[in-house]
Amino acid sequence: MQNLKLPITISPSRSAQRRLVCEGAFKLSDMTRLLAECESRSDEVKVSVKFDVDERGLTVMSGTSSTLVALTCQRCNENFDHKLKVEFTFSPAKNEEAAEKIPSYYDVVELDENGEVNLRELIEEEFMLILPLIPRHKIRDCPADADSVWGELPEELEKPNPFDVLKQFK
Repeated sequence: MQNLKLPITISPSRSAQRRLVCEGAFKLSDMTRLLAECESRSDEVKVSVKFDVDERGLTVMSGTSSTLVALTCQRCNENFDHKLKVEFTFSPAKNEEAAEKIPSYYDVVELDENGEVNLRELIEEEFMLILPLIPRHKIRDCPADADSVWGELPEELEKPNPFDVLKQFK
């Protein structure tokens, strides 16, 4: 295992031939799309990625990545720390035709015109996918009342039951 400074773009096929294992970090401040959705609580994103060739001869890149961010609770509007951790397994494809031949147990990642993958963008997209849709504290940690109601609910109007007409036919 080599502890390398992580490159932004990397060739999965060349790395798989060498059975390369990379461990390192990216700056969280470079992940602008992610930081548009949350705040930074850590300076870096830890990444471990392994390149290999499977029994079918497909190039496979798998690994983990983690970082700490702050999200805004939708119950109380206060920030809370949230650890983002992803595990991924990708097989690169040159085009749509090649992507269709990759088994469903691998996620497909498209190669650029140089046959490389932007590793930083790939990790950022994986983090974006696991962000909670409605971020909020655990209910025991949230300062807001769990059963609080905002505003008045209108009383329901008495509507006639449309099936009352059928009672007349008895």
